[in-house]
Amino acid sequence: MAAESISTPLPMRKNTTYLKLLSAQVISLIGTGISSLTLALLAWELEAEDASAVLGTAFALKMIAYVGLAPVFGAIAHKLPRKQFMFALDIIRAGLILCLPFVTQSWQIYVLVFVINACSAGFTPLFQSTLPQILPDKDQYVRALSYSRMAYDLEQIISPLLTAMLLLLIGFRDLFILDACTFVLSGVLIISCTLPAVLAVDHGKGVWNNLKFGIQSYLATPRLRALWIAYLAAAGASAMVIVNTVVYVNQILEGGDRETALAMAVVGFGSMLIALKLPAWLEKRNIRPFMLIGGVSISLALFLGTLTPSWPGFVAVCLLLGIGMSCIQTPAGVLVTRSCKEADAPAFFAAHFSLTHLWWLLTYLLAGWSSAAIGLSMSYLLMGGLCTVSLIVVSLMFPRAD
Repeated sequence: MAAESISTPLPMRKNTTYLKLLSAQVISLIGTGISSLTLALLAWELEAEDASAVLGTAFALKMIAYVGLAPVFGAIAHKLPRKQFMFALDIIRAGLILCLPFVTQSWQIYVLVFVINACSAGFTPLFQSTLPQILPDKDQYVRALSYSRMAYDLEQIISPLLTAMLLLLIGFRDLFILDACTFVLSGVLIISCTLPAVLAVDHGKGVWNNLKFGIQSYLATPRLRALWIAYLAAAGASAMVIVNTVVYVNQILEGGDRETALAMAVVGFGSMLIALKLPAWLEKRNIRPFMLIGGVSISLALFLGTLTPSWPGFVAVCLLLGIGMSCIQTPAGVLVTRSCKEADAPAFFAAHFSLTHLWWLLTYLLAGWSSAAIGLSMSYLLMGGLCTVSLIVVSLMFPRAD
């Protein structure tokens, strides 16, 4: 198994290690999507009109866990058995999710959400840094990143529909049990893999040195600094979709739950469209133009949203947001891998994970608070201006050779 993963690139359909990891990712993503929706129902049951405040606080704690803990996990990752560590994190997440059906107060949600996502902060960068080792062929790795992006987009479509169907049969608290089972299955798939060992590092001893190395090295690399700024636009687009789509559909377009789901599906379709085509495009073109196209698409979409268009215009907004996010996020792993030694990949991916989620912490709060304080149209204008600034900075910073 190790030989097929490292020395002789096989067709991806025959690389059993990759197929198991991809399956684990898809299964856990579906579980995560279900739990996000059921968490909203739980918040409504506990707090009714204050549910949005509960969810806003919970998502902020999620981002704080990502930002604060991902670099720490990246700094110690080379000291831990990779497969066993990822398996343990999946099982811990499953156990914590099983506690959610018994929650009776909001503070319990906060604690559980923070700890669950602390585990995710350790799992995700290590998972990302594993892919280049099991898929050393550049073209295969680019396709794998595209498939990972498609998995995120499909989850946005599948999870709401699956949740709606399941709620016809069982209560929403019981769905947390199903969610926990997805993480157990993900862990079983991971523990059954034969993964390459984490390589030794040579940037000093101690957690602090490793932690400092990842963040400093990431920010010292011009293409990664530009990528980080580009992620501000991607985070702004994502926050507006997650926080304000339901408000836009209900208040402006006088729609309901079905129309909200369709709008989310259009975002996912736009993102998938790029994820499918991007590997072939990158064989002939540099990454820089796609980063700029992504920023332009997001800025145009948000400024169009300022005009509060009717359904055809809002569909265009959703499509452009999906295209823009995928143009920025899909090739990010290629840039990170290209910028570091193989042994340093966990530290670099952890730094990328943590630094980019700073933008989500900012934009989640900004999207929610600005919409409540100054109105939906001005919220789109504010976020559009922020993303345009990001686009200008990226165009100046991103090396033309990349």
